[in-house]
Amino acid sequence: MEKTTHTSATDNRRSRLIVKNVIASFLVKGWTAVIILLMVPLSLKCLGVYQNGVWLTISSMLVWIDQMDIGLGNGLRNRLTSHVAHGEVAEARMVVSSTIAMLACIVIPIILCVIPFIWLTNIYVFLNVEPGIIPELRIALTTAVILVCTTFVMKFINNVYMGMQLPAVSNLLMALGLTFSLLATWLAYQLGHATFFVVVIVNTVSPLLVYILAYPYTFYKKFPELRPSLKYVNLSSALELGNLGVKFFWLQIAGVIQFMTANLLISNFFSPAMVTPYQIAYRYMSIVMVLFTVVCMPFWNATTDAYERNDIQWIINANKKMNWMTLCIAILLLVMIAVSPWVYQIWIGDACEVSFGMTVMMALYIFFLILSMRYSYFLSGISALRLQLYMTIMTVIFIPAAWIVSHHTHDILWFMAVMCFCVVPSIIVHGIQLHKILANKATGIWKI
Repeated sequence: MEKTTHTSATDNRRSRLIVKNVIASFLVKGWTAVIILLMVPLSLKCLGVYQNGVWLTISSMLVWIDQMDIGLGNGLRNRLTSHVAHGEVAEARMVVSSTIAMLACIVIPIILCVIPFIWLTNIYVFLNVEPGIIPELRIALTTAVILVCTTFVMKFINNVYMGMQLPAVSNLLMALGLTFSLLATWLAYQLGHATFFVVVIVNTVSPLLVYILAYPYTFYKKFPELRPSLKYVNLSSALELGNLGVKFFWLQIAGVIQFMTANLLISNFFSPAMVTPYQIAYRYMSIVMVLFTVVCMPFWNATTDAYERNDIQWIINANKKMNWMTLCIAILLLVMIAVSPWVYQIWIGDACEVSFGMTVMMALYIFFLILSMRYSYFLSGISALRLQLYMTIMTVIFIPAAWIVSHHTHDILWFMAVMCFCVVPSIIVHGIQLHKILANKATGIWKI
């Protein structure tokens, strides 16, 4: 389809929309960051270091299910933005309807595969957990999987808002889910019922309740023209979305294997108890990731809109702004490293010890992730996914490299060094490709 020529009015509208979403997202993400920080000491009070480490490991595994949408969510947001940019309302509704239908089809085999695995294998050995400490592990896992799978279908609402260039609303829905989780966990603690099973359930059911409540508002009031309907489910549209979605899917799976498996690997290579300080350091430093995402996320679909309208200059200007943002992030991380001992003391007291070395390595890891995201968000916005897919080869290297280093050093800092190393090639390649595309010099493997 031929791209339309951009106008200054469109350029200004896009930039104003980004500014509004960044401001709103800062407020929402600030709220989210507070909730996450409060949840850490509360979970430690409820479960202790060992059981909390097991819950953190399980929660990272549940992310795997969340990523099994074969990239349909990200495919939806790109296609939706494109259709809206060209005024194709019927096609936009078809994409939304086809996405939720495909998600519903995907979730059933996931449940049929995961639940038998929980009950027919030695899940305690798999997670390196003592059965006597958490006897209800199988029941908690089964219930959590069913709840997460249901959320898996409903969370497509997030991608609808992102596709409509309203990421602040998507952030709000996630923040509400976390808030309900915190309140429910606190209530269970006050009533003396904060068992492992209860903590797992309240943390998995809360996001689902938010999406169930958001559905009628989204499709009967906000965007009735996009309301899903069986008559708008189109196989060819679904397959087209799937072709783009599969590329996003492999990128997501690579991210899950390389990064989200860290908790499971730490639990097995070291101990479930070691997951807790690792996650505390991660959650502290990931505050910076949250801040960066607030600014970066709106640029994804704004870039799609600009590219569809052939507004390359807008993307170039946005890329320059991102350079300054990255520099500010580096300075902020250094400050957070310096004050970390005092922050940990105020935040968690003596409940858990986080070494200074772990904090430094986590800050480095977060900065590398941000550098990679700083380029990949622009590239994903214009669907430049092929080279990103090639870079997932680092996923194959990560787990064996982590095992070898951990086996020989028995030091989690070296494990984290491997995590950092596996991000560096993506930073280099993504940066080169983006600059070549914006300079109209992308040829061969550098092309979209």
